[in-house]
Amino acid sequence: MEVRRITINIAGRVYPLNVPAAEEETLRKVGKQIENMIKDFEQNFDVRDKQDALAMCALKLGTNAEVVSMNYDKTIQSTNERLLKINQSLNNETGK
Repeated sequence: MEVRRITINIAGRVYPLNVPAAEEETLRKVGKQIENMIKDFEQNFDVRDKQDALAMCALKLGTNAEVVSMNYDKTIQSTNERLLKINQSLNNETGK
């Protein structure tokens, strides 16, 4: 697995990272997304400093991740219920 050394700039700080080559593009996208979120919070809300903006980013990203996780869990549960019904239906058909 190829590892690359990249730097990500977030809130005026540079973070050197060693990442798998396959993850480089994703990390750069996420870094850019966080930078855009910080700018948005600074422009639209009473943000005193970068730490406040970062805390707001963390809350937003954490909330988004939790919503996705809950939706995923609901989808899995719904799919399992449908598969059980299909299985029961098939068992009823073969039992006749």
